[in-house]
Amino acid sequence: MSVFRKIWLVWATTAFLLLMFLSIPVIVFNMVFSPGERALNRNIYYLHHIFTPSFLAVVGIRLQVEGKEKLNLSQSYVIVGNHSSALDFIVNAHAFPGVFRFLAKQELQKIPIFGWVVKKMCLTVDRSSAMSRARSVVALKQNLANGWSIFIYPEGSRNKTNDLLAPFYDGAFRIAIQTKAPIAIQTILNVAAVAGEKADGLQPGVLKIVWETPIETVNLNDTDILTLRDEVAGRMRARLHAYKSALHAPQ
Repeated sequence: MSVFRKIWLVWATTAFLLLMFLSIPVIVFNMVFSPGERALNRNIYYLHHIFTPSFLAVVGIRLQVEGKEKLNLSQSYVIVGNHSSALDFIVNAHAFPGVFRFLAKQELQKIPIFGWVVKKMCLTVDRSSAMSRARSVVALKQNLANGWSIFIYPEGSRNKTNDLLAPFYDGAFRIAIQTKAPIAIQTILNVAAVAGEKADGLQPGVLKIVWETPIETVNLNDTDILTLRDEVAGRMRARLHAYKSALHAPQ
């Protein structure tokens, strides 16, 4: 990792925590003066579409998002995306034109300031606990029924393999089929351009994100889970492969 990437990563981390600290009064104000889910909606909108673009501007990262017109903001989706860096959740949030709730690891609650926001805004799961996983499934289904879209990383955690994608778990696709929620697919094509091949640094740059046409699940049942999982993985893998091939094509 270059010296510049190290310095820029420290700057980005400091800026993130500072902006998060400055955002706490806004979040608390909404929680106090707005009822129930209205406060949650306002706070997530603030984090996704005010906090996040502010942070990205400060660290010199710009998003180019393709395919947002394929999404219907009156529809609840199970949203899935590839995951290979700590920057992904910021990109995921702002690349979606509406609001959603993340399914997040419970360990993130231990991070100062940010952990409190995760606890209030996200659905969390302790992956080591079968009871926690079962409760998270119930919460996910209830939130989808209440009109929320839910973002789930089907790889489970960051992809640290040499492959374009890590193997997908079935959970997101099982929930989508059981709730009849369409699958919305977001693929970040070039996170390594700003976070490095090993996702161990940071530098300014342009990130490219693509949305696919959502996949309907109304006519699917539990026997279709693996087929749906493989179709989604295939679409994401095709996007990543096409982008990587274009980069290395002769000019």
